[in-house]
Amino acid sequence: MTNNSSPTFAIVVGEHSGDTLGAGLIKSLKRRYPDAKFVGIGGPKMNLLGFNSLFSMEELAVMGIVEVLGRLKRLLHVRKELVQYFNNNKPDVFIGIDAPDFNLGLELKLKQQGIKTVHYVSPSVWAWREKRIFKIDKATDMVLSLLPFEKDFYDKHNVACTFVGHPLADEIPLENHQDNARKALNLEADGKYLAIMPGSRGGELAKLLPDFLSTAKILKAQHPELLFVAPVINDVREQQFNELWQLHAPELEITVINNDTQTVMTAADCLLTASGTVTLEGALIKRPMVVAYKFNWLTAIIGRIMVDVKFFSLPNLLADKLLLPELLQEQVTPDNLAAELEPLLFSDQTELQQAFMDIHLMLKQDASEKAADAVEVLLNS
Repeated sequence: MTNNSSPTFAIVVGEHSGDTLGAGLIKSLKRRYPDAKFVGIGGPKMNLLGFNSLFSMEELAVMGIVEVLGRLKRLLHVRKELVQYFNNNKPDVFIGIDAPDFNLGLELKLKQQGIKTVHYVSPSVWAWREKRIFKIDKATDMVLSLLPFEKDFYDKHNVACTFVGHPLADEIPLENHQDNARKALNLEADGKYLAIMPGSRGGELAKLLPDFLSTAKILKAQHPELLFVAPVINDVREQQFNELWQLHAPELEITVINNDTQTVMTAADCLLTASGTVTLEGALIKRPMVVAYKFNWLTAIIGRIMVDVKFFSLPNLLADKLLLPELLQEQVTPDNLAAELEPLLFSDQTELQQAFMDIHLMLKQDASEKAADAVEVLLNS
């Protein structure tokens, strides 16, 4: 460990949303500790800030119980290597960002070695496996929660938690100008656009895109003026998207945009999207959307037994009511999706946009600074 003027912060993230959180936190910590070092597993945004990634973030980008089992040997190897590295090169604070099934086990081993640990983004203990909160307490010195109702849950169980808000609510303006976004992407100024967003993971895209494309064909037949735009996260996902597009709907015209998801959402009139953080981005950009998700069949069966939650998309959870249509597993059919999308595309959404504004104001808390404040207090304790 180093002196407190040039600390070492270990950070591990498992997907692109975690990379965004990690980059914001690194910037805030660098303002306090210009000579700090950052090491672990990061994504492209973190790496641009001088982060030292010991493994590729893609190693951890897997979701679903059955899906994780297929990668378990490799995941355990990566975790073992990290434990050994951090034991030999002790950081001042370890911060696991999301990826709870990977990070909580890592945090427990490091805390047992006397390393201070933070878990940034609360696992969904309020939705399933509530007793995990005791494991979290044992593994971490502090949880940083993005959502206000999570803080209430931790307080009830006397587990240290700080509500920091969500960095996306700080980053995304309260008002977003569709005309500027369309100009930036060379889209038709007066067109009616549906954004097709089947997810950033390869498995998500493979499961959802064929149904999303069939949905687009149904809507196009009913509304020939409708246009389509699709954001992809990187070149690999773009190639996968294009192959499925040519296989399932080569007759459709789709503008594919690489690595500019928020601008695409701002330019669109409505979103057809996978579940995940992207639904919160859509709400903060104030766009109506239909949310869909498909798991491996066994993951879905286990989830139905274990999960106790009214909604699965973040905007609905935050509002504690059904703001957006949610379709899960066998509900995800082109006919169902088209039926839910049509009124969102062609009717007034002023009331929904006001609900989104309420969510935005609730989460706009200067999250990266609050998270850095909490880490600084822990570092100096």
